[in-house]
Amino acid sequence: MSDTSEKEQAREKEQPRRRQARGERRIAQLLEAAARVFCTSGYTAASTNAIAREAGVSPGTLYQFFPNKEAIAIELGDRLVHEMRAAYGEALGPVDPATPLEEAIGSAVDRFITFNTEHPVFFALMHGPDVPGRMAEQHDQLHTTVLGRIEDLLASLMPGAAPADVTRTAHVCLGVYKSGLELVLAHEGAERVAYVQEIKDVLIRYLEPLVGERLGRS
Repeated sequence: MSDTSEKEQAREKEQPRRRQARGERRIAQLLEAAARVFCTSGYTAASTNAIAREAGVSPGTLYQFFPNKEAIAIELGDRLVHEMRAAYGEALGPVDPATPLEEAIGSAVDRFITFNTEHPVFFALMHGPDVPGRMAEQHDQLHTTVLGRIEDLLASLMPGAAPADVTRTAHVCLGVYKSGLELVLAHEGAERVAYVQEIKDVLIRYLEPLVGERLGRS
């Protein structure tokens, strides 16, 4: 085979890879624009025209990749749920009994807060009134999984508690966090920091008499 033929074949193989890379960059651009629009306008009021305008492309370009805003929201939700699962896996891992309760709760809350403040569209989409059905299902599954991880963690810290008590405690902890998260996302700067600390303080004071001396013992 001649050098010319080999070069032509190499170019032919490279072209699809380049097209794929350009397509992936365009999808990322559209998803970032959609996240900003969903945060500003909400899912219901958002439109594909607004997303295309935010991305700096024509509606026709957007439709090459997504048929409608629901498809955009679902793709965005899929990626965020994947990242969220990684975040809660780190946040709700086993805790060393020598870890002070304040430190254990603070670390877990910080990881969740960091994810949600870096991706505010996650809260906007997952808690909106008219999210696509698939996203609602994903949220329910994620809620169930996170709740199960919290129960497992609490069960190790409350060995004498009845399963129903552990489940109830897990529900309260998650409910406190989710309620506080809405306040955190509504504020910035020092006020945001203060609200994060309030969430930690509430959880510490709630769990302290239940966990007893299980944490913080050397």
